[in-house]
Amino acid sequence: MTNQAGRFSGRTAVVTGGAGGIGRAVCTAFAAEGAAVAVVDVNDEAVATVVAELAAAGDPERAAGWTVDVRDPTAVHELTAAVHDRLGGPHVLVNLAGGSLDTPRDLGEISPAHLDTVLDVNVKGTFLCCQAAMPYLVEAGGGAIVNTSSIGGRQPSPVTGVPYAAAKAAIVGLTKRLAKEVGPDRVRVNAIAPGLVLTERLQRVFEAMDPAEQREVVEAIPLRRMPELAEIVEPILFLASDAAGYITGVVLDVNGGRFMPL
Repeated sequence: MTNQAGRFSGRTAVVTGGAGGIGRAVCTAFAAEGAAVAVVDVNDEAVATVVAELAAAGDPERAAGWTVDVRDPTAVHELTAAVHDRLGGPHVLVNLAGGSLDTPRDLGEISPAHLDTVLDVNVKGTFLCCQAAMPYLVEAGGGAIVNTSSIGGRQPSPVTGVPYAAAKAAIVGLTKRLAKEVGPDRVRVNAIAPGLVLTERLQRVFEAMDPAEQREVVEAIPLRRMPELAEIVEPILFLASDAAGYITGVVLDVNGGRFMPL
């Protein structure tokens, strides 16, 4: 990862899904570049672990954790107020909470409950977190939101199912519409659309696939490999930074060339 220490000095970053595979790395990267970091997840123990790691590596007063279900509007609004009181800001919001959430891929196995879970966490959760953070971002004089779409929301994926595709496509529309609305308030809203990242959850999905399907996935990537974790983290930090100060309403595809929109 590019060494740009101090890129987020004096700022507070809220990272939902912050105790997951990508989230943990994003929190670590923000802290390493000067940000106070609010780690938000539904896993108590994992949140505590990430916060302890951040505290051990830097200033313990600039790392804090909250266990929050992003589907709960009251909890989300209480979270942003608590972050403001404890760490200041926030100035950056990264919405990583979501995914396929261990729901089935194949249509016949998907229940209404599976659909509700995937749409609620990914779409409703992202919306609620953006809505709750907005007054603080505006009060701070502007800020940045980075949402998480996916290659699975940009083109059909052999790995994830219809609810995931629908949710991640919805994130694209949410991002663009919100960027238009809040741009005059100097708040930028962008999204990252990663390809297949083999975090623990998706590693299980990938390993359960037929070897021919696995080869198809890798051979469809022009770079012929899966990404390193840092190759997903750095684009998120870029979109959140001043280097992207004239970029809003954009979906940054980070997929090794598998999807190349015109």
